[in-house]
Amino acid sequence: MLMLDENLPVGQRLLLRKWRIRFRVVGVDVASWGTDDENLIPVLHQLQRPTFFSLDQDFYRPAWAHSNYGLVWLDVADDRAAEFIRRFLKHPRFDTKAKRLGIVVRVHADRIVCWHLKQRSPQSVAWHPPRSHSEMP
Repeated sequence: MLMLDENLPVGQRLLLRKWRIRFRVVGVDVASWGTDDENLIPVLHQLQRPTFFSLDQDFYRPAWAHSNYGLVWLDVADDRAAEFIRRFLKHPRFDTKAKRLGIVVRVHADRIVCWHLKQRSPQSVAWHPPRSHSEMP
């Protein structure tokens, strides 16, 4: 399950729906609007192996890594969030639920930085070569 923080703009959510990427939204489908960051962690524990995406840097905390969910900080412009969510989900290192569990990730235009559960230092992951527009869904 993909879960989006309430801070992702509605227009970006519409793009994800257009691309047939299914998700839930904090404050709409899960939890209450305005729920504090720390209070979202127990909510993640109740869900079925979610990957949580936020534009909020506060979720980039290696100590919050857990085997039942993944946390992704989108360190990109608000109006490019959907693009980077899709790129991240298609990346060979993160393209299944199982590969996204137990990680805390920073997604940036230049690279992906990933902390794995019980790892002492982050791992930098390069973006795979971009596909041509004709190959995009």
